[in-house]
Amino acid sequence: QVQLVESGGGLVQPGGSLRLSCAASGFFFSIYGMSWYRQAPGKERELVAGISSDGGSTTYADSVKGRFTISRDNAKHTVYLQMNTLKPEDSAIFYCNVVRRGVPYWGQGTQITVSS
Repeated sequence: QVQLVESGGGLVQPGGSLRLSCAASGFFFSIYGMSWYRQAPGKERELVAGISSDGGSTTYADSVKGRFTISRDNAKHTVYLQMNTLKPEDSAIFYCNVVRRGVPYWGQGTQITVSS
């Protein structure tokens, strides 16, 4: 079965950095695009970044362009989100996502809190 396990969240000061990881299993990882979403309290889940199956194409929400970088290692079945210059408004639960055969799959999420 599809499993996505996020890690790397935590508490960070404004201006700091974090790197999230999402370990995937249960599907042919290297042929699927992957995405990171986030959901803040009281808000809808939103797309943060996406990456194509070979890593050659990426997309970002306007709010994170220039600060976040999505990447993947197909040999390790892992997708990453490097987050720099974090702001309090980045605080949210971050989720890894894959859509396989039209069905979206989500990890359990990892909490990011940006606060001094």
